[in-house]
This record gives sequence, C-alpha cells and structure tokens, in this order.
Amino acid sequence: MADLVSGDIEVQHSVDPSRKRGGWITFPFIIVTLLGLSITSFGVILNLIVFLIEEFNIKSIAAAQISNIFNGCLAMLPVVAAILADSFFGDIPVILASTFISLLGIFLLTLIATLDYLRPRPCETGSILCQSPSQFQLGILYAVLALVTTGTAGTRVTLASGGANQYEKPKDQGTFFNCYFLTVNTGAIISATAIVYTQDNASWKLGFGLCVAANLISFIVFMSGKRLYKHNKPMGSPFTRLVRVLVAATMKRKAVISSRDEDYYHHGLGEKDKTILVVASKSFRFFNRAALKTQGESGDTIKNKWRLCSVQEVEDFKAVLRLLPLWLSIIFVSIPVAVQSSLMVLQALVTDRLLSPHFKVSAGSIQVIAIIFSCIFIIMNNWLVYPMYHKLTNKVMTPLQKIGMGHVFTILSMAISAVVEAKRLKTVENEHLMSVLWLFPPLVILGISEAFQLPANTELFYGEFPESLRNTATSLTSLVIGITFYLSTALIDLIRRTTAWLPDDINHGRVDNVYWVLVIGGVLNFSYFLVCSWFYSYRIIKDDDQEQDPKDVII
Repeated sequence: MADLVSGDIEVQHSVDPSRKRGGWITFPFIIVTLLGLSITSFGVILNLIVFLIEEFNIKSIAAAQISNIFNGCLAMLPVVAAILADSFFGDIPVILASTFISLLGIFLLTLIATLDYLRPRPCETGSILCQSPSQFQLGILYAVLALVTTGTAGTRVTLASGGANQYEKPKDQGTFFNCYFLTVNTGAIISATAIVYTQDNASWKLGFGLCVAANLISFIVFMSGKRLYKHNKPMGSPFTRLVRVLVAATMKRKAVISSRDEDYYHHGLGEKDKTILVVASKSFRFFNRAALKTQGESGDTIKNKWRLCSVQEVEDFKAVLRLLPLWLSIIFVSIPVAVQSSLMVLQALVTDRLLSPHFKVSAGSIQVIAIIFSCIFIIMNNWLVYPMYHKLTNKVMTPLQKIGMGHVFTILSMAISAVVEAKRLKTVENEHLMSVLWLFPPLVILGISEAFQLPANTELFYGEFPESLRNTATSLTSLVIGITFYLSTALIDLIRRTTAWLPDDINHGRVDNVYWVLVIGGVLNFSYFLVCSWFYSYRIIKDDDQEQDPKDVII
C-alpha cells in the first residue's frame, strides 16, 4: 500500500550504495582534520586586527573593517564550495583540494611575516610618522589572505556535511554535529591561547609557522583515511531544479489547480518506489501548477522539463521558500555579534590587560572567553538543558526554540557591553585603565548565545532543506555569518560618517552608544523572528521516532 504523506509533511528514503564505507571508523580522520584546520584558520582570524595594526601600520578602525571583510569572505565562500560538492565533485575531492589551498596560503603568510621587504617599516602604534604599506605589499597580503580564505572556506562546510554523510542514523548525525562544533571551538581555543600568545610574545613567524604545521598534519591525516570515506554522489545542480519549478509554475499560471493526486506528476515511481508517494501540499499552492499534468503531458514521456516538474521537486522548492523569512532574521541577529567581535578587540587594546606581573592578556585572545563558554554550554545543553526540557514538557525543544533563546542572550550581551563601555570611558577620564576582566561578562553571555544558535541553525537547515541540497543547507549558517560581517562593516562605516562615536582612538568616542543601537535593533528583529516562527511549519521533526507537534516552534 502506498504511504501517503499529506500536507506539509513528507517522508524521504534513500539507499546508499556505499554501505561498506563510512561509519564511526572515519570519525578520527575527519575530527583530526577539522581540528588542524580550525587551529589554522583561527590562528589567522583572531589576531588579524592586531597583525594589521602592528605589522602593516594600518589604523585601528580600518583594520577592523578589513578584518570584517576577510571574515565575511571566509563565511560566504563555503556556499560556493557547497554548490561544487553538491552538483559536480562530491565532498571528499572538495575537502582535499581546499586543504591544500589553505596550506599554500598559510605558508605564504608565514613568508610575509618572515621577509621584511613584504611589510612596511615598524613604528610605534598610533604614531603619525608610521610608514603606510605600499600597493605591492598590500597586494601580496590580500592575495595570500584570499588563498587562506578559499582553502578554509572550502573545508568549513563540506567537512560538516561530509562527516554527517558517513552515518545513516539521524541520532549519529546529531552526535557528529555536536562533536563538529566542539572540535571547531577547541581549535579556536588553542589558537586564541597558544597561537596568539606565540604571535604576540615570540614572533609572528613562529605563530604562523605553527599554523602551517597544523594544516600539514590535517592534509596528511585526511589523505590517510581516503579509502574509508563514504562518497556522496553529486546529483547535478539542485538550483536548476528549483528554477525549473518557478518557470513551470509561471508558464502554467492560468491552469486550474486540481485536488486529485493522479493529476500530478510523480517522477521515477517504479516498482520499488511505489511505497513512497509525496502529495502536493496546500501551502504556496501556486507552485503546484509546476507538477500539474496538462494536455499532452504524461508521466514518463516528458518533452520539456521546464514545463513539468515532479511533486517532489515542487515540495523541495517550497521547503526553501519557507525558510527565507527565518534566514533573514538569523542574518539580523548575527550583525551585533560581528560588530562586537571587532570592537571588543579594540576595547581590549585600551584596557589594563595585566592579570599578574608576568602575564598579560593578548587583545586577540579576548574572544576565547565566548568560545570557551560556547563549548561548555553546548555540552550542558545536550546533557542537561534539553533533556530537562523534554522531561518537564514531554516535548523536544525545536531548532527554532533554540535559536530564539540565542536571540535573547545576544540582546543581553549587547546591553551588558554598553554598560561596561560606559564604565570604561569614566575610568579614562580618571586616567586609570579599566581591567580587561570587565569585558568577560558580555563575552560569557555571547558564548551562551552561540551555544544555542549555531548548532540549531545547522540542524534547522540540514533537516528542512531537500536532500540534494544538504551541503548547501549546511553552508547557510556560514553564509549568514559572511553576510553579517559585510553588513557590520557597512554599519560601522555609516556610524562613522554620521556620528562621532567611532574615532580611531575609541577613548574619545562613544562605543557604548553603538551597543545600545544594536540592542534596539536586536529587540525589533526578535519580534520579527517570533512572528516568522509562529507561522512556520516543519516538514517533519522526530526524536527517537516520536513525531513532534509542528506548532511547537517558538519560545
């Protein structure tokens, strides 16, 4: 008997031809590769502002903007890698090529830190006599950063989806995603402490050299496990299928929508596939016309794929369409985080960073507080918070509920940052530097926010997107971060043009006012998110094979 799936819920089954490969035997290879690449990328990201200021004599706000652009590229390019993996090459070849490109980029960055003629002459920070970098030096620097960005971006998402593809059970995939984020954060902690400390107190050459070693180990380890990996088969460009749905529905816009399932085209229903039947949902009914069989169109003899699509393709298109409003809200909640990541480094530079007579906190390491608490709360959420919520309510906390919690903690972090900065400005007036420890509380709250949001974003997109768009779905979280870095750069530039809040010397500015603006924007965006969440219906949500009420989507 056919298994009819009605409404907005559908069932998908896939048979993996590579059953002998994959599984937990691949876990050590993928995790070690991820750890080495995380150390490499964060070894560049976390201290890039300081590197630009101290080694290239670039002004502080300009360095923050360059860092935001770099981080934006680093977060947006994974979408390109995901499309290449989904459509043409598969995960494993993209990971191998990207790891090598990253190795080449970090090696050349080490050369820049080694050879004096590739950098301007050193001078005291803030001096008006500092020599600006030449066009040649900037060109080499940007080219090398482009290589590092391309290599890191190519592995960031494909390692996540490629690792999850090694497992057949959703529970194992969920466990892998938790391990993925913990490993990324572990690499960030190592970089923010050992690598950044080496760069600041020994030499940039040695610090970047350690990143080269980590990247090389990653490349060798991943190559060693190549025969064990389950390779996903590229399914052609999924975006072509999405566009076909839009074109077909538009061409048949005058057709009358039928309520009979036999009037719609179900592609590829052979004898083995007759147990599965996806019924056209009632939402976005206009696009059902794309699968409606009109005169002269029969199931197995399509002459024009741009006029007739399968019901599955239509439902895949709808799934993407439903997520767009939520995706926009996730972009807007990430803008304050991107602004804060830059301003916190600048704030740390003008605080008292001595924790003892022999230990001074590196400004680039300040963000490790958020990363550490993100790790702690990812573990706490999965072992304590989520099980407790399930026990008390007898319901599973949905991805949107987790993201909503992240919204609340992000707003709280910005408010605390504003209060702390106001206090710091008063200490400047008294000619007494505030301790860097005052910057820790907002970073702790930010870490809690990311512990809720980042895994939940990936879980939402990976679970709700069509199977043919799994890599692309995983990359959307990274794409959000990339877009927000560009938007935050534009926001900083707008604030600098219209106010006096962000001068090169922030001791004469009002960074606290910037944070209050972010608080107001966060509250408005959270209201928008709640509305979108209320109207959103999940395709299918399961926990231990128990279906969740699709309406349980908001906090």
